[in-house]
Amino acid sequence: MHTRPPELTATLQPTAQPTTELDRLGDQIAELSAHLDAATARLLALIREFDDRGGWNTGFRSCAEWLTWRVGLAPGSARERVRVARALGSLPAVTAALERGQLSYAKVRALTRVATPETEARLLAVARAGTAVHVERIVQGWRQIDRQNEARKTARQHAGRSLHIYSDADGTLVLRGRLAPEVGALMLRALDAARETLYQRRRAGTIIPSVIDPTADAPTRPQQQADALALLAEAALRHELDPGSPAERYQVVVHVHAAILADPAQAGESALEDGPRVPAGTSQRLACDASRVVMRHDEDGRVVEVGARTRTIPPALRRALHHRDRSCRFPGCTVRVGEGHHVRHWAQGGPTTLSNLALLCRRHHRSVHEEGYQMERRSDGALQFRRPDGRPLPEVPAPRPLPADPVGALQAEHTAQGFQIHARTGIPGWQGERLDVGWAIDVLHPLATRATVRRAT
Repeated sequence: MHTRPPELTATLQPTAQPTTELDRLGDQIAELSAHLDAATARLLALIREFDDRGGWNTGFRSCAEWLTWRVGLAPGSARERVRVARALGSLPAVTAALERGQLSYAKVRALTRVATPETEARLLAVARAGTAVHVERIVQGWRQIDRQNEARKTARQHAGRSLHIYSDADGTLVLRGRLAPEVGALMLRALDAARETLYQRRRAGTIIPSVIDPTADAPTRPQQQADALALLAEAALRHELDPGSPAERYQVVVHVHAAILADPAQAGESALEDGPRVPAGTSQRLACDASRVVMRHDEDGRVVEVGARTRTIPPALRRALHHRDRSCRFPGCTVRVGEGHHVRHWAQGGPTTLSNLALLCRRHHRSVHEEGYQMERRSDGALQFRRPDGRPLPEVPAPRPLPADPVGALQAEHTAQGFQIHARTGIPGWQGERLDVGWAIDVLHPLATRATVRRAT
């Protein structure tokens, strides 16, 4: 059988352009790329400072969400920028190399997945000597060694779980145990909740002081922990280890006067059932999308009439609201699970209609009712949000003006900062030799052994 060789004419034809001109074009690409990497270092430093100072906490849930809204980054890219920015805070040598255009952002992003202050110098030397592909392969092998060690650690923790219970000579019960980290966190949360319950009962006077010594001091922290554990045991036995139906477990009842719902400045009741007073804004937010029971009282405060329980937003209208809005309408938010918000509250005469409703996530529903953010529907039907100081909060921010020659301005700024960036700044020291990942990790990773490295590669 005869086969024809593949046609490679198009790929093997020599270029007709002068080699020197193409070299110059390649140098321009390399130099500008190094300038962009240096600018990226400055951008990451600004993101880290903005994140540390909480500048994003103006109605947004995270710095990444703010970047998605303000800069136009995709959510995954925004989260990655914030992750790298935070990691560089403890890696000064890697940061300096990025600032000078000596490392690409791709290399730095890979290094920040595994580098620590103790291993920074070794990994930086690898990044300077190799290409981005080399760095990625070494980081993958490094992380596999980390995962193997972490898996062994987790297995040891699981195997070491225990709870020893025995009676002491005086009849008291002694407990001594060891729990896995996630189970321990669950236990601590449960003890905190039980301890808080006991504290509230003491404040309310429902716990009788000790009969033996009524003047005894308040219980110590270990005594509080013991009392909390006893309460957990009682609750588990009382409910037969059944937490109950979600509807009843998560039901919150708020008593609020109609006048307060219409005008928070009015006097009247706004309190949780058998609990403390809550702000009028909180009551308005809860009443936006909840079950409602109207009770009428006489002049002495006695209940004379109780209406049937109704939903503020009927199920059919809620389905239409979710179909129209899809996700939270607050600028920059993409949370799909939300609550119905009355643009003009029903207690102020606003109708419960689709045109007067908007879907807001729990976080931004609170922002509108209790943190001063304002929301209105314009004549064209679009929603307009405003910050607490009255400044508009646009759906998409307007782009900032750029200089006429942004590349020249970037080069001039780096020159003023003393950075000598040219076409060969970011060239690695690699000269074409084969990369032995197993040997490299065996030399670099402090926990690697020859056997584990061979399995990793």
